[in-house]
Amino acid sequence: MKRVAIYHLETLLWIARLGTFRAAAERLNTTQPAISARVRELEDRLGIAIFRREGRRMVLTTRGRRLVQQCEPLWAGFEKVLLEASDFSGASGVVRIGSGEIAAASCLPGFVQGIERDLPGVTLEIELDLTARMLQQLLSGTSDVVFLGGPVASPGVRTQPIGSVGLVWLASRATAEAGGFARALPVWSLAPHSPIHGAMLESIEANAAPVRTIGTCNNVRTLVEIVAGGGGAAVLPETMVRAEMASGLLVEVLPRPCRKIHFEAAIRERERDPLVLELFRRAGELSIEL
Repeated sequence: MKRVAIYHLETLLWIARLGTFRAAAERLNTTQPAISARVRELEDRLGIAIFRREGRRMVLTTRGRRLVQQCEPLWAGFEKVLLEASDFSGASGVVRIGSGEIAAASCLPGFVQGIERDLPGVTLEIELDLTARMLQQLLSGTSDVVFLGGPVASPGVRTQPIGSVGLVWLASRATAEAGGFARALPVWSLAPHSPIHGAMLESIEANAAPVRTIGTCNNVRTLVEIVAGGGGAAVLPETMVRAEMASGLLVEVLPRPCRKIHFEAAIRERERDPLVLELFRRAGELSIEL
């Protein structure tokens, strides 16, 4: 058997993790033709077919799946030994982080600063999104670590709590002085699949609050601006509106919802990349301000 290089196995494992040659090429900062060439070289050196074509897709053969299963723990152990030998200070690579707006405004800046300080060779790519889409991106391999509203109960996902945030019903001072919910108000919220939307609906029912309409927006800061401008009322995360409440720009118009929004850091259940696991461990040390 001809000698197999480390980059051959690394390429194979990233294809298996991410599902396509193209995704593996993006992850390894190379081109799709280069990935295809590495696979052909590996198949030639092992003397077996690792992939077969099904329509427009390339899928692992039976022997290819067995090779991945046997090599994955060996590769993870190899990477872990090298990284731990340098206390992760020599770690390098790109880690893709997904975060909701609330987590990004609270714990994420400190997390990023810690990574830049302790792991200077690691590049973080951060994308803000809503919980449902972040979960999809995590499971598809587009993201490595995500910070999202929980609790998350999804097969294939491993989580750990990082804190919870209380919610408040707010409107502009002018809206409150005009009677607030004594008359039907427009209500604004994050999208229907957001945990805040669910808490808003529960609170409306519990308080029998008259509602004219329920509008949605996927950005908390925009919701704050709409409500502050007299556009109605909204359930908002208390940690993000303290300044507006302290200044009197926004005032409470209903009792605070009983439900808090819990946040979790999440990775794929089968994640074996030592660098991703190290960032997940560090994420577990975070605490969103209550």
